[in-house]
Amino acid sequence: MARRRKKSKKKIWFVLFVLVLIGIGVYFYLTNQEVNDFVSKKIPIEKKLKIVDEDSKTRPIAVMINNNHAAWPHAGLDDAYITYEILAEGGITRLMAIFKDKDTAKIGSVRSARPYYLDYALENDAIYVHYGWSEKAKSDINSLGVDNINGITDSSTFWRDKSLNKATEHTAFTSMEKIKAKAHDEGYDRDTNKDLLLNYSVDEIDLSKEEGAVKADTVFMKYSYYTTSSYEYDSENKVYKRFMSGQPHVDESGKQYTYKNIIITPIQTHSYDSYGRLELENIGSGEGYFITDGYAIPIVWSKDSRSSQSVYKDLDGNEIKVNDGNTFIQITPPSEDVKIEGNTSENEE
Repeated sequence: MARRRKKSKKKIWFVLFVLVLIGIGVYFYLTNQEVNDFVSKKIPIEKKLKIVDEDSKTRPIAVMINNNHAAWPHAGLDDAYITYEILAEGGITRLMAIFKDKDTAKIGSVRSARPYYLDYALENDAIYVHYGWSEKAKSDINSLGVDNINGITDSSTFWRDKSLNKATEHTAFTSMEKIKAKAHDEGYDRDTNKDLLLNYSVDEIDLSKEEGAVKADTVFMKYSYYTTSSYEYDSENKVYKRFMSGQPHVDESGKQYTYKNIIITPIQTHSYDSYGRLELENIGSGEGYFITDGYAIPIVWSKDSRSSQSVYKDLDGNEIKVNDGNTFIQITPPSEDVKIEGNTSENEE
């Protein structure tokens, strides 16, 4: 009897042991399944803009860029998140490149200020960097209180690249390191409370279904007898290759500049002195175009004051959103041609 009881107890312990093992196995199976289920769920990842840091309060820097043909090629424009082109006297345009949170080692060549460029520096709350000024620009800088760095009075922020073998006026360059050091010495605010000029989308924008949309594989703008700007759409990389007066717009290494977004706003200019210097009638509103990813739509622009931000709206009255990438704002003369065309071969059935 005693022997039977021992065997019975052993069986009970054995059954209990097996049950425990089964319980442990079930526990680990279920736990592992929960982990697998959790991992397999699509956890949304917050997308961040690549062109700028939306959370950054660092103040932008606006640099006046020489666009005389003799000054080509340019340096540093690939780091600018916005670039403007506007007509100056003599049929030549000048560019203004806007930088934010960049350490660009060489920017230029840098040229003198014109008064209407101040309006676009102000709308970005940018420190304005230039080499010289017209008398009206000098007066406006003082009256408007524009934080600026001028190569005529500050040689420490600029250098002459004599290796280019160009006329002296085409050889002034600067860097972000030097600009930031000078801004610090001047006591300029390095933070801004102003919103970014443009509304960016982290998801790709498709304009093809928008009202008035047309194919935009090539874009051409005439500024004068001397200056044209144009683009060709690179559908593989979804960017526009930029050209100036029929030549690829390149940096010093020969790399062609490309842009994700193009905004065109024809705005009237008029001369105010015998030299032919211009004023821009940019306070008010007018029509234009927004171009990205191979399509263009008509837009309406408005600007309420010199320091207020330009607003760009579609035909339904909604502020446009631009793709995550650099933007070229082309302010063209209304009397000159703007042509936006699709490739004929792609449009033929």
